[in-house]
Amino acid sequence: MAAILIIEDDMAIHSLIKEALELQDFRTLSAFSGTEGKLLFEQNQVDLVLLDLMLPGMNGEDFLQQLRQNSTVPVIVISAKNDQDSKLHLLTSGADDYIIKPFDLKELLARIYIQLRHAASTSVSQMKEIHYKNISVNLDTREVETDGEQVHLTGREYAILLLFLENPQKVFSRANIYESIWNEPFFDSEKTINMHISNLRNKLNHGGTNYIKTVWGIGFKFD
Repeated sequence: MAAILIIEDDMAIHSLIKEALELQDFRTLSAFSGTEGKLLFEQNQVDLVLLDLMLPGMNGEDFLQQLRQNSTVPVIVISAKNDQDSKLHLLTSGADDYIIKPFDLKELLARIYIQLRHAASTSVSQMKEIHYKNISVNLDTREVETDGEQVHLTGREYAILLLFLENPQKVFSRANIYESIWNEPFFDSEKTINMHISNLRNKLNHGGTNYIKTVWGIGFKFD
């Protein structure tokens, strides 16, 4: 049974989400501030976080920033901010998905199942580690190192890296990457892919090595 941490200070929304999740047999943890959410996350096994942004005390963005320093657990942001810049900022800062209030509960549940499936798929391999040149990935702990130095990746960045490592030299279009990682049809998502690729490229770029090559007019490949 997956454990989902709900960090939402609106009691009505919080109760609605909690009831819907428990009807699906999820175990829920409830926090009403970022500080409380951080404490619960540190004290419990959490498989996914539902995160509001406008929280008392530590806000959602600060919570996400601190979480991503040592964890790749999936995070779905639930926010009333519906502008594209806010969405892209959160996605490139470590969120795995973003849903806008008011939302449909069936859609939220579908997105939760997608994220949990992604997280589980990265650990089904029989291999314990993947090594490629100076990159090492521990599949049990989801830790990534380049030249012996730990690299902190978001859940999306980690999934994209595994996609490349499992298919070296294969050229992926932006649509290939988006539909493989997000499990959604590719629609007006080119900027999202470019931002994730740019962030991943920068994090892996130790010693001037550029692993992710741009194939102009097509997409990207790992070389």
